[in-house]
Amino acid sequence: MQPYELSLAEAARAVRARELSPVELTDSVLDRIGAVEGGLQAYVTVAADAARRSASLAEREIAAGRSRGPLHGIPMALKDLIDAEGLPTTASSRVRADHVAAGDSAVAARLSEAGAVLLGKTHTHEFAYGLTTPQTRNAWDQGCVAGGSSGGSAVAVAAGEATFALGTDTGGSIRVPAALNGVVGLKPTHGLVPVRGVVPLSWSLDHVGPLTRTVEDAALVLDALVGHGAPGSSGPPRASGASGGPVGEPGAGPSRDDGDLTGVRVGVPRNYYVERISPEVDAAVREAVGRLQELGAETVEVEIPMARYVQAVHWGLMVPEATAYHEKTLRSVPELYTPDVRVLLEAGELLPAGDYLRAQRARTLMCDAWARMFREVDVIAAPAVPMTAVASGQESVEWADGTVEAVSESYVRLSAPANITGSPALTLPVGRDRAGLPIGIQLMGRPLDEATVLRVGRACERAVGGAGGPAPVAA
Repeated sequence: MQPYELSLAEAARAVRARELSPVELTDSVLDRIGAVEGGLQAYVTVAADAARRSASLAEREIAAGRSRGPLHGIPMALKDLIDAEGLPTTASSRVRADHVAAGDSAVAARLSEAGAVLLGKTHTHEFAYGLTTPQTRNAWDQGCVAGGSSGGSAVAVAAGEATFALGTDTGGSIRVPAALNGVVGLKPTHGLVPVRGVVPLSWSLDHVGPLTRTVEDAALVLDALVGHGAPGSSGPPRASGASGGPVGEPGAGPSRDDGDLTGVRVGVPRNYYVERISPEVDAAVREAVGRLQELGAETVEVEIPMARYVQAVHWGLMVPEATAYHEKTLRSVPELYTPDVRVLLEAGELLPAGDYLRAQRARTLMCDAWARMFREVDVIAAPAVPMTAVASGQESVEWADGTVEAVSESYVRLSAPANITGSPALTLPVGRDRAGLPIGIQLMGRPLDEATVLRVGRACERAVGGAGGPAPVAA
């Protein structure tokens, strides 16, 4: 096994045991980028020299006994909405082609403090306003979409071009590409991870979170992102990890991380998440839920409240907020936007303030209804996306009932509720379709209960098997 193939937790254990140096690990990942990046186009910018300097520093610190924790010396990437001092933050747009970050975002600063090695910036659908990331190719089939908007981050992790990466999620932009590329994606509770220094799409829906190879890895990154009461944190001082306790060194924490789910109530939707999904996705998710039952979990059928209003509420919040942020450049340099994003931004100018306020009111009602639902269950298990990765350039999908749906609307449909309610949501791979493309399950929990979501995710991952290794991209 090459170093680039290691999960974060595996690499951290090897580095801590002095079996692998941060320089060796970083060189292996950079070599992997050199071998496969031409076919995948995951990165906007690769800062190889800076990454090697950071890895060398980490190696010296660790040798001197100054370990900063499990991320020390681990190579990672940032979605190109997230500022890192001295690097461009282009949002994959000509509008910001000349922008260079004057300082670190809050999350970049926290990862730097944790000793992580920044490899570069990954592609996003322009300004995160889309679900395909058209410039990036799927890690499992380069003829298929990567998913978006954090497509570059998901592909980099899936292909071994980064040990972990950060993305942003406004309506599924972490979970959609994670599911389509067979990696783990975590959208934390809204406000738990700070968004200072991150180019916004919709400030009331935006989240920052990790894309990793395993659920354990996601828990380790989350701990570093949340910090320990650090200035600028918009959430509680510490998150809980997959073990049910604070995340620390790999393997730390209470013994609840033994795979026994006795007493955990898993909600299985009887509406919304079971409508207009492919049979293969449905079968894989149902099988994964069955594995959770075998581990002691109790399954409870739930009715997703206010389901008919999800799309209207999500778009009613996101579209005007996005347009408000882009108001100046949309008027001064509209020709620099790609046509699909420009149309959405111009549409936002036509929405009355009353519609936005009604969407905010509906959101409050939806949050209350979901809170009542979570009195009956601990997590909800559902498909992450209704179908696997479609061919690049495909614009719509026709369902068995004759409904024709735009690809982007299809991909956002099952992930938007967790953005509206602010609930933590985790996706992890649970199988592949007949074409070999990954299928993901989505686990959603109560706000600030990442511990339970991650615990169930770890148990599911172990029961299903097959997680942790990179996609077989030909070099």
